[in-house]
Amino acid sequence: MTAVLALSPARPGPVIQPSPAARVGAEPAARCGHGVENQRQADLGDGSFRNPVVPGDHPHPTILKDGADYYMTFSSFRSCPGAVILHSRDLVNWVPLAAALTRPIGSARAMDLVKHGGRYFLYIPVHQRGRAAVYVIHADEIHGPWSDPVDLGLDGCLDAGHAVGEDGTRHLFVDGGRRVRLADDGLATAGDLVPVHTPCPAELHRCAGPKVLRRGEFFYSVSARDAADGSPAGHVVTVARSRSLLGPWETCPFNPIARTESPDERRWAGGHASLVEGPGGDWWMVYHGCEAGCRPLGRQVLLEPVEWTRDGWFRTRGGAPDRLQRKPRGGQPSPARMALSDDFTRNRLGVQWSFFDPAADELLRARYDGGGLLLRGKGTTLPDCSPLTCLVGDRSYEAELEFEVSGAAQGGLALFHDARGFVGVGVGDGRIHTYNYGKAHSWMQQPAVGRRHRLRVTYRKHLVTFHHAAGDGPWTRNPWLKDVSGLHQNVTGGLLSLRLALFAAGSGAVRLRRFTYQGLDA
Repeated sequence: MTAVLALSPARPGPVIQPSPAARVGAEPAARCGHGVENQRQADLGDGSFRNPVVPGDHPHPTILKDGADYYMTFSSFRSCPGAVILHSRDLVNWVPLAAALTRPIGSARAMDLVKHGGRYFLYIPVHQRGRAAVYVIHADEIHGPWSDPVDLGLDGCLDAGHAVGEDGTRHLFVDGGRRVRLADDGLATAGDLVPVHTPCPAELHRCAGPKVLRRGEFFYSVSARDAADGSPAGHVVTVARSRSLLGPWETCPFNPIARTESPDERRWAGGHASLVEGPGGDWWMVYHGCEAGCRPLGRQVLLEPVEWTRDGWFRTRGGAPDRLQRKPRGGQPSPARMALSDDFTRNRLGVQWSFFDPAADELLRARYDGGGLLLRGKGTTLPDCSPLTCLVGDRSYEAELEFEVSGAAQGGLALFHDARGFVGVGVGDGRIHTYNYGKAHSWMQQPAVGRRHRLRVTYRKHLVTFHHAAGDGPWTRNPWLKDVSGLHQNVTGGLLSLRLALFAAGSGAVRLRRFTYQGLDA
């Protein structure tokens, strides 16, 4: 899916619209340098797959079955464009289509993607300064354009799950076991919040991520229960059911239906699950989980088969979520894969690249002019310049950036968690600047000659090295090696992952010429 920047005459600020020239923002897997573009592929090509089906940080997945098509999105937090819509026809191979959320409204999390009355809706809980709220956007086509966000006025609510009752009324379930009725158009509330479930067990402080589906005579509510202690077993999946959306609700005797039993397991803290029928009529659970020893990758999308019991409950079919599994029956896999290498000849903002903590007019900083992506500088250094970030899923990888600096700008390449946790190298003012664990090191600066530069980062199991080259000159290693295994949400907070980042700080601009990526054998 190629996206183009445009200005809407009816609304201030930039929006992203899909290009009529392409419908899917993916391409065949490419080779970059001496390695394969992406090492981690779920589909093994022999009728089996291995989790994660979407590697890298894709927390709180919400999935929609729409005929033979499946669509999924996930929390984008403070990145915008966000809420990237992924597409699949077999639940294993996923490619990005477009970003549904093109305007920053806060830290977007735990959404619900639904279709009702021929229209697509995305309910988006957000953290704002001093407020938690729920917004909704809608579109007649899954590719967009999507509407402006509508504030539902649900202060203090996080996590959202849409449901249609037995009488056709629409409802929204939110965290803490609460429900509110929606107007028929789904764009406003039509009542007050009311309690739905009994309180969580004492050891689990919050009921979150409610997803509601109807099968046969029952409504099923699938929720995440969170102990908030950061432990491998701190997240679990629980189920309740009712013959009416209004209750009463019965707790599943198999709860929790998914949890980490031991820190020796490969996947930790699984939660925020959705249930979906596969293309062949079998049923699957889609949820997120961390990978043991790879916390900086964030929460990745896992797929696990479930089976229905005679008394109308469902259970996972056993086995660890990372074991070799047979693919869903009847799917039609797409041969396309998302290649991360980018020559900046077409717009991939919102499909691959997103600004971190952007201002309302952030997209005006970026301009494609046939010679690459011209990125106007912002702030003074890496932490305050709203870098362009990219999710990665390989445990080891190498990336290179070729760029030019003009004016008093500083351009660079980094691994970025948030404004408090990052490592990277920048070039500007005739110097090479080094950033180490959230700090700019004034004592570690080397001279840099010319305007055109190349930077390379090599990430091998949390050990990071940077190299610099001026123009077409030789590579010179930056004089440090850093372990970044601690740059993840349990240490720095923020619920984020460690992402590749390109940045332009200061006055002036940085022209991004070429970005190459390759996964390395882990």
